[in-house]
Amino acid sequence: MTDVSAEQVVRRWSRHPRCVGAARAELRTAMESWGLASLRDSATLILSELLTNAGQHARVSPGREIETRFMRMDGGLRIEVHDASEVPPQECKPDLEACDGRGLLLVAALADAWGFDERVGPGKSVWAELRLNSAAGSGDCRGA
Repeated sequence: MTDVSAEQVVRRWSRHPRCVGAARAELRTAMESWGLASLRDSATLILSELLTNAGQHARVSPGREIETRFMRMDGGLRIEVHDASEVPPQECKPDLEACDGRGLLLVAALADAWGFDERVGPGKSVWAELRLNSAAGSGDCRGA
């Protein structure tokens, strides 16, 4: 159960794909409590892409977990996905015949801003921000 009394929800997940659905449920619960339900569709898709990327591309030791942080901001929401890989995310031009390679393009299209930061210790965090009543998809990608 999500404790949404705070302005932030922090959870840790295994790299197993079924954790993506559980993380989306946690996010939806927090957003509902914070009065941000209107951002739900974009936010859950962004979370899915970031968490899936971390599980697929963050090649780290078995047993390492991926951390999600959902933070209520003034007028919106920030989603962070932390992993132990120091390799920065890279947008790529998707192969039109491939079934993957579009995740960060979707994040850029849906988020008001997104980027990545180094962490204390190993790894990075990839984040996206959504604001109420804004034109999403500015594509502002800033790295560390």
